[in-house]
Amino acid sequence: MTITTPTESSVATTELFIDGAVRHTVDRLEIVDPARAGVIIGSAAAASEADVADAVAAAKAAFPAWAALSPTERAAAMTEAIAGIADLRDEDAAILTQENGKIRMESWIDALVFEIRWNLALMHTDEIDTSTVLSPMPGIPVTTEISYQPLGVVTIIVPFNWPIAILAAALPHALLAGNTVIVKPPVSAPLATTRVVQRVAEKLPAGVLNVVTGRDSEMTALIQNEDVAKVCFTGSVGGGKRMMQMASQTLTRVTLELGGNDPAVILDDAILDDVHLDRLFGAIYETTGQVCMNAKRVYVHNSRKDELVAGLTARLEKAVLGDGLQEGTTMGPLHSPAQKAFVDDLIDEARASGATVLEFGELPGGELAGGNFVRPALVIDPAHDLRVVAEEQFGPVIPIIGIDSDEEGVRLANDSWGGLGGSVWSADEGRAKKIAAQLVTGYVWINDHGADRLDLRAPFGGMKQSGIGREQGILGIRAFQDTRSVAVLEAND
Repeated sequence: MTITTPTESSVATTELFIDGAVRHTVDRLEIVDPARAGVIIGSAAAASEADVADAVAAAKAAFPAWAALSPTERAAAMTEAIAGIADLRDEDAAILTQENGKIRMESWIDALVFEIRWNLALMHTDEIDTSTVLSPMPGIPVTTEISYQPLGVVTIIVPFNWPIAILAAALPHALLAGNTVIVKPPVSAPLATTRVVQRVAEKLPAGVLNVVTGRDSEMTALIQNEDVAKVCFTGSVGGGKRMMQMASQTLTRVTLELGGNDPAVILDDAILDDVHLDRLFGAIYETTGQVCMNAKRVYVHNSRKDELVAGLTARLEKAVLGDGLQEGTTMGPLHSPAQKAFVDDLIDEARASGATVLEFGELPGGELAGGNFVRPALVIDPAHDLRVVAEEQFGPVIPIIGIDSDEEGVRLANDSWGGLGGSVWSADEGRAKKIAAQLVTGYVWINDHGADRLDLRAPFGGMKQSGIGREQGILGIRAFQDTRSVAVLEAND
């Protein structure tokens, strides 16, 4: 494998992997450390349009043989392919932290979730080829069998924040269903994802799994191509709209897992002990706030607001901003200078509006002085139309908004463009479930929230502008299949 681990004297490098072979490119993507302005920590191959076309052709050529295997045979090949994936997990995590910015433990969990999701998908092997039989009835003298078939070539595009884990919400499901796949890692953080996928792809038949890194300008054929049956995209709402526009030219199917503006609704009887406050704190500030399903708005009963603010403040006062690889760091930088500027603007705008803004921690100095660091913040009772409330912050800032009733909490929670996830916090489970049933979101936690608490067996996806389709579980597999109905006319008709 053309892979090296970064040391004091070297950087990580990755290449393309197409049709079972490594492909080198002269053109390279230089990967910048988010914690140190201008410091290059690695490079990845930058594919040309011809490279992309070759990847699609390889996946197309491999599809008939892979689809012809039984689900049990595909599962056996996939089990062998994932074997030993943890052997280089420490190195993968270190590289991901350097290119992404998040703390090492989060990067390690990112890679671990890939293996967990892969194995959970394989648990559905016996369901892949299940069929339904419709018996004849008056006026319909046929017996019809409804079965499933794979789609063909699938492109999976993942974002920078949790790229390896997010990839596994779709990749094993697509492969097990009988499709062949091209993975496009994030352009700004491709190294760790490419390493992991290449190690898996090398153990599968040539062309079944391919990895293409490069600039978006060269990637059109991964989406707008009659030989690509489906595109799975995780990213921003704007990116999802562009995917739909491009895919519409060839009527390519899409699954879109987009941004969220997740509400956490905290009722007057909520349990706000250390356990629950730790859960909420993690749900807000994990990955420096750069998680689509993080809590982005907190609606708390006014009788509990001061208690909640005090609990979050006590935790934020312990925040240590710094290099994610350094011992003791609890919060890394934002991924890009553009995102830092955006979050800084949200905080400045909220302060200028008259809202109370509480900031915590110290910006690191020295070699980290130019990094993409933002002090974590609470914004108390901002106007509901301020951008810090209305837009997805994707950073370490959260609005805390007082409510006077359950009904007001539901109304404000649903007053958003997004509908990815949400949470309800109450000592009364029945009351919480009643509120949860009214939230227009694809996933709801009760007395919990966040990616760490996601049931990886359950379908996941958004409503409104937070996405189209579902991933994970058997429904996630069905998203990579189509139905085929075979009808047999009764013999005497």
